[in-house]
Amino acid sequence: MGRLDGKVAVITGATSGIGLRTAEVFVAEGAKVVVAGRRAAEGEALAKRLGPACLFHRTDVTIEADIRDLIGEAVDKFGRIDCLFNNAGGPAQTGGIEGLEADRFDTAMATLVRSVMLGMKHAAPHMRRQGSGSIINNGSIAGRLAGFSSSVVYGAAKAAVIHLTKCVAMELGEAGIRVNSISPGAIATGIFGKALGLSVEAAEKTPDVMREVYKSAQPIPRAGLPEDIAHAAVFLASDESSFINGHDLVIDGAITGGRNWTAQQQGYVALRKAFDQAQK
Repeated sequence: MGRLDGKVAVITGATSGIGLRTAEVFVAEGAKVVVAGRRAAEGEALAKRLGPACLFHRTDVTIEADIRDLIGEAVDKFGRIDCLFNNAGGPAQTGGIEGLEADRFDTAMATLVRSVMLGMKHAAPHMRRQGSGSIINNGSIAGRLAGFSSSVVYGAAKAAVIHLTKCVAMELGEAGIRVNSISPGAIATGIFGKALGLSVEAAEKTPDVMREVYKSAQPIPRAGLPEDIAHAAVFLASDESSFINGHDLVIDGAITGGRNWTAQQQGYVALRKAFDQAQK
């Protein structure tokens, strides 16, 4: 038996990266999945590959009517919605505060925060009628600590997602609906390339580079992978996590835990050498 047998899930931002891998793992675990994204060709190809348990619905998560129709199609097609993974996102403007453009700030907030609100808004009534459901919002370690994103706007948006998750969890928990977030660390996806100005096509070719660059960034000697987040989402969508609500699950290999042990010890050695030199 799969861990998600009998469950129906909606996953936004599912045409690449974390969302795509999560769709694959959810279907493998027995769920019926509606995948959403703006790129129709990629979405249709994914749904075809995953078979009758998967349906693609073209969605712009910044448009409320699209979100309403997405949730509605899941319920119409499969009879219910047990899990919503608000995963869709994208890069935000980089640079310092003085150079930020208000329009680009608003666009990023619509993609990263407003979409999460809309997803919860339209999933909640269906889940309330069922008396159950699990909403998972994609946060980021950049929303917990400054300096973990190339964009201050992205970090601020993800902080909003994490706190919005907690606020809504306190409300919907009373109806049997759990609301949690996942905060990934350095995950090898194309989002970093997009943030640094690469085209979508070029950015999707960068995960191998990311794996190499980030393999020593945290104590676990490899970069994070989309399946690391996908398996955590399975746990939060499953009945195994039925008493977890309002929690932000950090999956970062301990990059935010502190200084890496080896670097710390090397620093002590260098300091002792400096002391010895000063005594001569």
